[in-house]
This record gives sequence, structure tokens and C-alpha cells, in this order.
Amino acid sequence: KLDKYYKDLTPDNVNKWVDGFGDLPDNLPRFALTLPFWQDGLASPPKPFREMIKEMDAQDRAQMQQRGLSEKYMKTIGFGNFATYMEGKIETMFGEAIGPVLANLKELKEKADSEYEGLSAELQDTDPKRIVSTVRDCGVSFAMALTHVMEGVLELKPMQNLEEELKEFHDYHQALGSTHFSAKPSDEFTGLGDYINYLRSELEMPTFDVKVNGGAQFRRLMFEVEIFLRFSEIADEAKKKDVIQARGVSMTTLTWRDVVVKLLSNQAHLPLQSRVAYVGERIRWFFEKQKEPILNFMLSLEGTPAANMFSPLYPRHAKLIQQNEMIKHLVYETYDMACQRQLKQFVELFDDMLTSTFSNPWVFLKGATTGETTDDLKDWVLPSWEDTTKRIKHELESRCSTEGQISKWLAQIPEETNQIDLAIEEVQQLVLRTYGFIRSQVCDQVELFAESFFKLPMMRRLEEDMALIELSEADIANYKVRRERLEGEMHRAEDHSKEIDACIDRIQGFRLMCAARSNTRIVAK
Repeated sequence: KLDKYYKDLTPDNVNKWVDGFGDLPDNLPRFALTLPFWQDGLASPPKPFREMIKEMDAQDRAQMQQRGLSEKYMKTIGFGNFATYMEGKIETMFGEAIGPVLANLKELKEKADSEYEGLSAELQDTDPKRIVSTVRDCGVSFAMALTHVMEGVLELKPMQNLEEELKEFHDYHQALGSTHFSAKPSDEFTGLGDYINYLRSELEMPTFDVKVNGGAQFRRLMFEVEIFLRFSEIADEAKKKDVIQARGVSMTTLTWRDVVVKLLSNQAHLPLQSRVAYVGERIRWFFEKQKEPILNFMLSLEGTPAANMFSPLYPRHAKLIQQNEMIKHLVYETYDMACQRQLKQFVELFDDMLTSTFSNPWVFLKGATTGETTDDLKDWVLPSWEDTTKRIKHELESRCSTEGQISKWLAQIPEETNQIDLAIEEVQQLVLRTYGFIRSQVCDQVELFAESFFKLPMMRRLEEDMALIELSEADIANYKVRRERLEGEMHRAEDHSKEIDACIDRIQGFRLMCAARSNTRIVAK
């Protein structure tokens, strides 16, 4: 709209007007120009728009020169000067904004190159002549990494607190319809939520709400299953007819000791066995849930200082497992089979121990043969012959303390027929007491069984299982299809990398050109 002010401008005020009469900041660029215009109602401009712009530009400069505008301000008059300024400004701003764009492109370039290298390595490792060896090597590395995860790795995901772990475990077996183990530690609990509240609020389990995995999660698991086992009770008290029925006749005299053994086998064996099955399933569930932390641990080592402390093959094999579904399936399947095998072994050995225990509980209940202890280790010295003989005598005497107590209780049960009601009451109490001893011994040994027949075999024999992985004909056919797909993905990744290179070259060239023009303008000024 500059043309509207022609008449108001004179040689006295034209410079001040263009300068804004001092109201505009000194560092603010300002321009005055007239844009093309034509009468309303015309469907199109009377002349080409570009020509009209040039005419208005020439008119503005001529009018301002006639009014004596200083050469200093003539550079801010007309559309031509405005367009020249904006071209330089936009070019400068774009050049300054290229930095982040160029950084993003270089990051994309690194990712594309890494993807191409990974696909190339996978294509090489899945060669039909060495595919079995590759799968086994990946499996062995996966098995070795289990040991490190069990030792404890910081910031390793995923993690769970005990509530999440128990809910996921119960949801899984509820979906399967599992009925071979006790889902609740006691019938007094209304459900899983009641048991969780007990562990958190009443028992105040220290690590209940702490999210952990690996060895820390296993330690917490052993504490929880021991609590679960200690809730085991005989379902029903021995009835009068059961006690009378158990005391039959034989070639020899049947004693109350035999009656107690029969009642324990009938009423206590199966409840305790079902709770042991729960322990085994919980341990198996724990190990099966460690697959993802193991893989994340192997992947996290790449490019970190900690990578020098472990096998350099971990990141490479982890990428193969992550990218190749067939390798992941074979490794995970072998891992799950090892967990299932150790579960079976754990349950069978524990069942054998329970069977022998309830067939002859008196041998099982003999106390531990611990000698005298002292708080001061400085008093301990190598024993003499006399000390050894005394120690053996003392240990054998103390070993029979529990059995002696039970024998004393058995002797108090009356044998007379007219006192059968009193005898039944005494037998019921003895069954409960004896079962209490057995339950305590079993709970004390559950961690030993878990360590010996589950954790250690998993950590020591898993590598051997992975080294024996075999491929079926279907697996080999799937690998052939996978290799064909890999070749196509490699070509696409290579083309992607080339396109990014071309973009980087063009942007860097434009950046250099902008810098050169900027320097030229500075010199001209």
C-alpha cells in the first residue's frame, strides 16, 4: 500500500517515515512496497501478474527517489528488494535448520547399515551347510547367559513383583484347567487375593512389592513356596471307625505305631503331595519366564563397557535369535523341554521321598546329628581321639530325641478295649503331632531339593541340551524360505542405504552453497 502514502511524503519526512520515526527496533528489518491491484469485478488481472509486480516495483523506487529518499533506505523499497532479502533470509534459515535434519539422516544411515549387516550375517549363518551349527551355537550362548541372569544383572527387563508373578501364574494354569496341584495354601483363604494380602500385610514379606528377576526372583520364590507348604494340614481328623479299622489283625501283633502310619498315609500323603506339585510348577514357571530377560541381557551388551566381561558372541547370537523366528522357536522349545524335564525329576524324587517317609515316618523323624556348638570360633581346635568318641556317643543319643518323644506318646495310648474312646483321642493327637514333624522336615528340605534337582541341573545341563538340537525336514524347508526372504530384505536395505546417502550428499552440498553465498553477502556489505 505504499502508493497511498506518496502524497504525504516530502523530502523532509521521507527518511523518518521509512525509518518508522524511531518507533521500530534498530535490528528489525523493514520494507515498504506496493502490491499489484485491479478493479473489482474483473475475472483476471489486466496484465500478467509478474509484469504488474515489476511495474509496481519500478514505480515505488521512482517515487521514493523523486522525494529524496536516502540511498541507505532505497534498499528497503519495492517488491524486488523485499524478494531478494527474503530469498537470502529463507536460504540462511534453511541452512541453519539443516543441521538436525542431517543428524537424523546420519542416524538413519547408521540404522540402515546396521540392519544390512545383521541381515548379511544372518544370511551367512543360515547357510544350509552350517545352519545346525548356528542354531546350536545360539542355544549354547543362551544357556550360558542364564547363569549370568541368575547371578543378578542390574536394570534388566522385564521385572515383576510377587503379586504380578502369582496372578500371572494362576491365570496361566486356570486357562489350562490344571487340577494336579493345590491352588490355595489352605481352605481358610477365600482366593488368591486373600493369600496375596496375607503375604503383603500380615506376613509383611520384605521383597513383596519389589520388581526383580533372575536370582533375586528365585530367592523370593523359595520363600513363598516354603510358606505355602507350611500351611499344609491334615484335611480331616481321624474318625473312630478309621482308627478301629486300621487296627486289624495280622500274623504278628499290630501296634498303635502301625495304626498311626496307616492313618498318615491315608490322610496326609496326598495333601502334601499336591502342595509339592505346586512348588514344582512355580519353579518351572519361574525358569520359563526368564527367557525374555536372558535375551534382553544378551542384546544389551552391544556397545557397552560390560561387553568385555562376557562372551563377544552374546550380542551376535541374540540378534539371530531375535530376528530369526525359527532359531528362536528351536532354542525356546529346547529350553522349555529342559524345564519340563527338571520338573518331572523334581516331583518324582520328592514323591519318592514322601512315599518312603509315610511308609516309615519314624526313621525320617530322627533328629539331626549336630554336635555341641559355641559362639566363639577361636575355641575350635582339631579334636583328639577321646573327643571324637564322646562326640559320636552324644550325637547318637541326641539323634533319637524326636523318636523317643513319639515312643513315649505311643506308650501312653491305652490298649484296653473298654478305653477305646480315650485311645482314639490319643491317636488323633499323635497323628497331628507326627504330621507336624514331617511337614517341618519337608519344608526345611524343599530349598535343598529345588537347588539340587532344578536350579543346578538347569544351569549345568542346559548347554548340553542346546548342543544336541536337531532340525527336522520341515525346519530345513522353512530355513530355505527364510533365506529367500532374507535376500529380498537385503536388497531393500541396500537400496534404502543408497537413497539416504544421496540425500545426505545433496543436503551437504546445499549447506556448503548457502555458506558460500552468506560469505559473499557479508563481503559485499
